Amino acid sequence: MVLLQPDPFLNELTSMFEHSTEKGSVWVTLKRSSLKSKVQKNKMTTAGDAIEYRCLIRATDGKKTISTSVGAKDHQRFQASYATILKAHMTALKKRERKDKKKGAEGDKKEGGVKKTNRV
Repeated sequence: MVLLQPDPFLNELTSMFEHSTEKGSVWVTLKRSSLKSKVQKNKMTTAGDAIEYRCLIRATDGKKTISTSVGAKDHQRFQASYATILKAHMTALKKRERKDKKKGAEGDKKEGGVKKTNRV
């Protein structure tokens, strides 16, 4: 796994999405992390130091795994760039079929609004 800076990570993520357009998937996971071991965290809490948590983002296409760590200061900018990339590469998704609210409400009125259940 390669730990990249946020901008090269976004470039690599874009290339992963482009390579997987015909076949394949890209999995992206986000989690809170301090990037410190448990021993170091315990020492910091006993000393009274504040632990700075960061967001650890990992992406994989099954063959290659990349990751980055984003702090609270850069989170807003990174999230905007990440959202732009996702919107650009989610073209293969199908539109969701939605039921009309008016038709659904009329169907409930015709049935009487109460559904009966048979208990045995």
